[in-house]
Amino acid sequence: MARVTRAAIIQASSPSAEGVDLKDLKQAMIEKHLPMIAEAADRGARVCCLQEIFSGPYFCAEQDTKWYQTAEPIPDGPTTKLMQDLARKHKMVLVVPIYERAMTGVYYNTAAVIDETGEYLGKYRKHHIPHCHPGFWEKFYFTPGDLGYPVFQTRFGRIGVYICYDRHFPEGARELGLGGAEIVFNPSATVAGLSEYLWKLEQPAHAVANQYFVGAINRVGHEKPWDIGEFYGQSYFCDPRGQIIEQASRDKEEVVVADLDLDMIEEVRNVWQFYRDRRPESYTHIADPDGIG
Repeated sequence: MARVTRAAIIQASSPSAEGVDLKDLKQAMIEKHLPMIAEAADRGARVCCLQEIFSGPYFCAEQDTKWYQTAEPIPDGPTTKLMQDLARKHKMVLVVPIYERAMTGVYYNTAAVIDETGEYLGKYRKHHIPHCHPGFWEKFYFTPGDLGYPVFQTRFGRIGVYICYDRHFPEGARELGLGGAEIVFNPSATVAGLSEYLWKLEQPAHAVANQYFVGAINRVGHEKPWDIGEFYGQSYFCDPRGQIIEQASRDKEEVVVADLDLDMIEEVRNVWQFYRDRRPESYTHIADPDGIG
């Protein structure tokens, strides 16, 4: 019997943060996602991933300590608890990107992974933190991830997570493949004019090089008051051959659903023996922090 997993990704917009109570804004974003998660379940999805920092705007457009108050612990915070209830209700695995507070002064850009039973499986903390373009001041908010590249076993496949800027680094994508990932989700917040030309290039390349499915998620719209650019949506799924199989529009809130034939992974790997033919003993510079040049 074929191993087919119906998966969903959600892209949404955020209301203006100007002059708004941050708790109210966070609650509004959570409530916006509830019917979208329900739609994914109604359409038969067994796995669903939300966008980066789904419960708010992309606040890294400015540097202001007020946003620290929107962070919460994982798994003991209210958003994780709510998502555990929803996973149990919908019998659906949820990948939930949350602004995590590990302790006062230490915050991470994190995704919690919750099983269909509501069990908290673990979390991935974003490794690569940008601070190099106007409007992307992430080092002000996030500590680099320290939990490695975990792969989570579920009834619907082995799931890995890579977050936004991570996607520019092939090393972590390979780590997820070596860890046995079959579906890798990349929740993002990225705007037109900077990395859009890479959006449909890098992640299909990861899918090909590592022979797994990728679900790439981006938010939509212009976020006030900063308006650093258009979040251009176009969330998609691609297969181990790098083919985009389902894709959202550029400017609408959408739930994208695709059937992922996990048996294709073995089929592709039987043709392209990239894991067999690796030469890790020869990659002397990759893990050496002083190995550039």
